[in-house]
Amino acid sequence: MPTKTVWITGASAGIGEALAVRFAQDGARLVLSARRESELERVAGLCREAGLPAEQVLVLPLDVTDWESLPGAVQAVLDHFGVINLLINNAGVSQRSLCKDTDMAVYQKLMDVDVMGQIALTKAVLPHMLERGAGHLAVTASVAGKVGAPLRTGYCAAKHAVMGFFDALRAEVEGQGLDVSTIVPGFIRTDISRNALAGDGSTFGKLDKNIAGGMDVTECAEVVFKGLTARKREIPVGKGKEMSALWIKRVSPEALFRMVRAR
Repeated sequence: MPTKTVWITGASAGIGEALAVRFAQDGARLVLSARRESELERVAGLCREAGLPAEQVLVLPLDVTDWESLPGAVQAVLDHFGVINLLINNAGVSQRSLCKDTDMAVYQKLMDVDVMGQIALTKAVLPHMLERGAGHLAVTASVAGKVGAPLRTGYCAAKHAVMGFFDALRAEVEGQGLDVSTIVPGFIRTDISRNALAGDGSTFGKLDKNIAGGMDVTECAEVVFKGLTARKREIPVGKGKEMSALWIKRVSPEALFRMVRAR
């Protein structure tokens, strides 16, 4: 089987970092993107330690909200590796603030990073995959993309939006040889709550109890890796009660709404 080129955004930490190491163990050629180049270099080092030759790792710093730069970034990947087999849109930021305390600028940033950035990069990569008649597009959504939760009005809105976009995109391109996967994590032990936005746009800076007790990020990456390898359309990943909410929302929305309110 030819070596795949896998492009991961948000690759400098958390799920993106763990996925990079897992794909490195599988021998994939990797493109690692995020804003912090020094952290990307650190992750690239972990990938080399996992056995990936240095020439198979491309560090490509990227801000997904800089839409004008994205076509050039796509061309840089194609110039380096010649093909993009799998794009994992994993860049994102969360929120921890009540609606009444949240500045509109915070909502704008959540939408720009978590929604528009994912759409913009996907659109930049899409022509290449359509021309080849092959490719795999994935996005890290969230249980918050299906279930509303307090302190996350903007984050839930953003994740609901990417679920809708990528589900609709799948309906458009699946018949043209492309796969589209939505990754639906629950509570995973990362710094997502520490890096979340408070209502005034500052960094929240605290570790949620639920995040602290969540699934290990390496275990999460293994589940996601297997799901992507199997080309699953939707990949739920987590181990806590929040995962049952996906089923309850389908069978009894009212019951779920009462449960969330009680929490």
